[in-house]
Amino acid sequence: MSNHPVIGIDFGGTSVKAAVVRDAELLTGIIRIPTQEHRGPDSLIEAIAVEVDRLRADHPDVTALGIGVPGAINFEKGVTYNLTNVAGWSSVPLRDILADRCGLPAVLENDANCMAFAEWKFGAARGAKNAVCVTLGTGVGGGLILNNELFRGSYFAAGEIGQMSIDYNGVEGPYGNTGALERYIGNLQITRLAEDVYSQSGTATPEDLSPEALAKLAEFGDRIAKHIWERVATYLGTCLMNTVYLLNPDALVIGGGVAAAGDVLFDPLTDFLRSSLTPECFSELAIRHARFGNTAGIIGSSALAAELTVAT
Repeated sequence: MSNHPVIGIDFGGTSVKAAVVRDAELLTGIIRIPTQEHRGPDSLIEAIAVEVDRLRADHPDVTALGIGVPGAINFEKGVTYNLTNVAGWSSVPLRDILADRCGLPAVLENDANCMAFAEWKFGAARGAKNAVCVTLGTGVGGGLILNNELFRGSYFAAGEIGQMSIDYNGVEGPYGNTGALERYIGNLQITRLAEDVYSQSGTATPEDLSPEALAKLAEFGDRIAKHIWERVATYLGTCLMNTVYLLNPDALVIGGGVAAAGDVLFDPLTDFLRSSLTPECFSELAIRHARFGNTAGIIGSSALAAELTVAT
């Protein structure tokens, strides 16, 4: 790992966030650029480049920049195929455009892979030879560390845990993949599940059924809310059970907004995996909450950029 600071960029559907980072420490505040205020790639890329220039003015020793994006990319070419919730980003050579504009070597990576790399380098997966990292939010993302390396797959699409099926007769997924996990435990899906369960319970339905509100209800002993989180844990656990049998990892790291539910999710999830896995797969398996929250993309992309600096 380089001792020089680098710039980490986390490209989201709502905002692009950037900061100067050394290892896992943010050396600056986080700069935010509203994504939807820019129509098309050119305007937004220039806005990002302007902020990179401003960060470098205060930190001239910055040596590289990393960019994490939500969607499919070609890692080798540094090209975005498409970005989740951001239109017009098909076949954009984002890495090279920013590298040329800013005069810095750059790396482009999927945001869930950035999260996995951050957790492996500095967080909850540190010390694991093999780790499966999952982000639970609007959708479900995943990243894989295998044999102490970020595993991208032959075409840079590995780790898409949210698209794995938990029911071949289930809800239709976006690619014909019936029963896709994220169709059951995304933010909206959990709220819809709660609306359905409460409406059938014969009890009053709480006004707020967001995952955050449901977690608080479960913590206060609400029986229905606890049941909902047990359902969520079963859905997630089914997918992770299959993943563990396939990869036999040292660690499962779970982050994202839904994971903020804490014990009401992690306790039934652990119980499910304990009862579903052989001792060889479960006894040494660490099930951990991700260390990094909203900064995971910045830290992970900057860590990849630092590795790029060392490699060159």
